[in-house]
This record gives sequence, C-alpha cells and structure tokens, in this order.
Amino acid sequence: MAAALSKNSCLGYYFLLLCLIGFISHPAKAAVKKYLFDIQVKNVSRLCHAKPIVTVNGRFPGPTVYVREGDRVQVNVTNHAKYNMSIHWHGLKQFRNGWADGPAYITQCPIKTGHSYTYDFNVTGQRGTLWWHAHIFWLRATVYGAIVIMPKPGTPFPFPQPHREETIILGEWWNSDVEEIEKQGSKLGLPPNASDAHTINGKPGPLFPCSEKHTFAMEVEQGKTYLLRIINAALNDELFFAIAGHNMTVVEVDAVYTKHFTTQAVLIAPGQTTNVLVQATQSPNRYFMAARPFMDAPLTVDNKTAAAILQYKGITNTVIPILPKLPAPNDTAFALSYNAKLRSLNSPQFPANVPLKVDRHLFYTIGLGINPCPSCLNGTRLTASLNNITFVMPQIGLLQAHYFNTKGVFRLDFPDNPPSPFNYTGVPLTANLGTTLGTRLSKIVYNSTVQLVLQDTNLLTVESHPFHLHGYNFFVVGTGIGNFDPKKDPAKFNLVDPPERNTVGVPTGGWTAIRFKADNPGVWFMHCHLELHTSWGLKTAFVVENGVGPDQSILPPPKDLPPC
Repeated sequence: MAAALSKNSCLGYYFLLLCLIGFISHPAKAAVKKYLFDIQVKNVSRLCHAKPIVTVNGRFPGPTVYVREGDRVQVNVTNHAKYNMSIHWHGLKQFRNGWADGPAYITQCPIKTGHSYTYDFNVTGQRGTLWWHAHIFWLRATVYGAIVIMPKPGTPFPFPQPHREETIILGEWWNSDVEEIEKQGSKLGLPPNASDAHTINGKPGPLFPCSEKHTFAMEVEQGKTYLLRIINAALNDELFFAIAGHNMTVVEVDAVYTKHFTTQAVLIAPGQTTNVLVQATQSPNRYFMAARPFMDAPLTVDNKTAAAILQYKGITNTVIPILPKLPAPNDTAFALSYNAKLRSLNSPQFPANVPLKVDRHLFYTIGLGINPCPSCLNGTRLTASLNNITFVMPQIGLLQAHYFNTKGVFRLDFPDNPPSPFNYTGVPLTANLGTTLGTRLSKIVYNSTVQLVLQDTNLLTVESHPFHLHGYNFFVVGTGIGNFDPKKDPAKFNLVDPPERNTVGVPTGGWTAIRFKADNPGVWFMHCHLELHTSWGLKTAFVVENGVGPDQSILPPPKDLPPC
C-alpha cells in the first residue's frame, strides 16, 4: 500500500513537473478582464451637505480597473441615471479602435438611460497609471476612477520595488448639483461657480467642516518605500500635491517611465497622472498629504486645501498631523522648473522614439472670446477657441460620420495656422473678440509626423491650459514663455529624451511644442482638459486617414454601438 502511494506520488510530481515545463515553454495567452459598470445615482454627504450624485456601482470615486500589459478589457456599462453617459479610457491608445475611446459625439453617441454598451479594447505597449472618466457634460465631477496597468509577467519596474502602492485621486466637490451649476453659467453666458472643495480619493479632509470621517488615510511602516499613483481628476484646477516632511521621487508620468528626480511637491494638471516613490524614513508621526490649486493668472479658483493623512504604524489617531509647505498658489517659477525636470527614461528597454523629421507643421492659438447672446446676462457669451474657431459639437459621432462617409456633419478645413497673426501674448486684447463657430477638423496622412505648437494668447487674459490628445502619446519637445519664434525656438528643442505624455500644460502666456507619429487611424479628439474651456468650445479633432493594409485601417464598429 505504501509502495503504491509512493509510486502514485512520484507520478503526480512527474505530471506536475511536465505541466510546469509546458507552462514555461508556452506563455499564457493574454487574459480577458471583464468589468461591470452600473451608472447609478446615490446620495452622498460632504461638507455638511447631502446630494444625489452620479456614480459607478454606487462608488465615489469609482472602481479601479486592474489590467496587465497585453490584456483584453471588456467593460459593460449600463446606464441607470437620468443623464446620457459615455466613458473615456483616458490615455489608452485604442489602436484602430476609436469605437472604445468614449467621448460623446466624437467616437460614439452616448449610452441612453436604460441601455448598455460594452467597451472592448486591448492594452498594447502601455503600462503604468491611467484613468477613466465620464466624457459628456460635467459628469466627470463624480464619475471617475483609476486604471492600473501592471507590466508583463516577469518584467520588473525600472525603479526600486515598493513595499506597497496606493492610488491618490485628486478631485473637486460642489455642494450643489454640478449639471445645474453648469447650465446656469451657460444660460448667463458667464463662468459657473467654482467648486466648494478639493478632494483626495473623494474626501476633502479635516480642514473642512463635517469632514473628520471624510478623510483619506494610509498607514506606512518605518523604513518601507511606497508607490503613490497620483491622478488629477479635478474639472478645472491644476494642483500642487505634497506630503509634510517627505520628499517624493517622480518615476512615471501619464503611464510612461521617466528619469527619476526628487521633489518636495508635484504639479499635476487635470487629466495627468504622476507616479512617485515615498520613503517612510521620518520620525513616526502623522503627516498631512495636501493638494491646492496652482493659478498664476488673475482668475478666481477654489483656493482651499484638501488634506489626507500619511500615518506611521503605531501612532494613535489623537496626534495632530503636520501640514506640508506647498508652493504659493501663483508660483510660476516652481511650475516651470518642475516641468523642466521631466524627461523620458529613454533606455534600451523603454526608448523615446522622438520624430526627428516633421511632415506637417501646425500652429494653434488658444484664446478666450466674447460672442453675442441676446438671452445672456450681458447680451454676450464667453467662449473659447483654437485658431479663432469655437468648436460646435455635432449630433452624431464624428467617427461614424467619417467611417460611413456621412456628408454634412463636419468640414475638413481646420486651418494649420491662425487666420490673422498678431502679438499673441502682448497687452491684453479686449477688442474684436468674436470667434467663428464650426465643426471643423484637420485631416492627417497616415504615418506622417506632426509637430503642433500650442500658443496661449492674451485675448481677455493669459491662462495655463492642459491639452489632451486622444488616441496618442506625444513628445513634449519644447516650451517657453511669450510668443513662439519659429526661427530660434526649434534650435532649443529636446529631441533626445523629452517627456512623453497624453496631456500637457501650455504655460500661462507661453507655448508648448509637441510631436507625434500619426500611426493610429480614426477620429481623435483634442481639447483643453479644463472642463469649463471644453464646454466653451476649446476643442477640435484630427481625422487620421487609413493606411494601405487592413492592419492600418479603422476596425468595423461593434454591433452594440449606441445609436444616435
């Protein structure tokens, strides 16, 4: 009997060994990760106010999507709210698959109440921190969450392995209904009220009334290293983030590894993500993590500080945390020096393939404007424009119109340069502030290389603008204050290891130059990620043509694509 057992055990071990060899010889196929997102309204209380908000699965912030590089992701979204809904997977390239990108009336019509749509996409050649959010109206005020893409199995991080990681999502909170606030502003032709608080993981922290229990806290152990995945989900504010007594080492931005540098504070614009390492090497205590806006233009923002707590193990909750020293709200010098430190890793494993030859040069001015509006408070409406064109949203998806060659939805005559050059950042211009309205796009040849210079202007006022390009990463090859000089400035471009991003800040009264290779066919939205400016028309889209073969063409639309 014992001999038989021993023989069976040996056979069992031999079979297990064969299985292991087979597993090692034949790597596992890419996994399919499935998620269910139920869009539902839930009553939530913050700042002594309770109100119904739109959520995913009743959670605020919504659930984190965990995937691995190479996975296929299927997210079934069912809309139980009274608003139409669409979800954007911010920073995912959606190669040939704009149908899964998500911006309403750009790549799809929204999901109507009582209906579902499955976003089906592959995560190819990307790893790191991205995020998802509603991409219709101002619903991303509460409908957002993180995307964490782990590297392929056996691929280590290009930085010290952290003991643990934590997601930090920065947001905004309004005591009133956000959609009603936006509608009221639109009706008056004026900016809507600023938010009542900023939040960290949906919580404003103990510096606000009724917020002791609405405070995020993370526990750390002495001597351990932690990875923070920081996301700015705020609608309208660039934010500083700092931890009292602790430096941070930046290792990644927008899901692209960077050369490491240490900083006391992070600057992060709406739409951007930043991964940092934090070493718990200070004396055991409770330390505040804090976020507040950066604004170096004469504009009103919600200037209050959101706080969370970093707490060493063994320290009681009765200890009052220490506050960090954040940069001054208008610290332009810190903002410029921080962004200048960002560099791509550019290693053999993670190269920076910067386009060196440019096929198409684009120059877009960013401006505010004033158009007539007889029903508005002052008889005028504030607008925003690129090259003096205020974008008008269509009634059907632009990608459908392009794919099915539907006439009359958009024009392909967006100008490569401003129609009337002027001293863009000189004295404030307050005359001739009218803009042209239209759904005008720019056509890009497949596989061509594009350089786009985004130039802020002093139409009404200068201001910083974070611009997001869907479907692509791009290289930030140059930036500067004042007017872009096409003769002198390109000589100073970084074409070796510029940061690679999907969202970039155009500095107040300055310019930013980006480059990308148009190797992803489709219709791809580009817009300011300040929700106020997007709703005012600070947006456009690129139509990237198909290449020659089927693997260079847009995929057919899915059968459950929401109808218009």
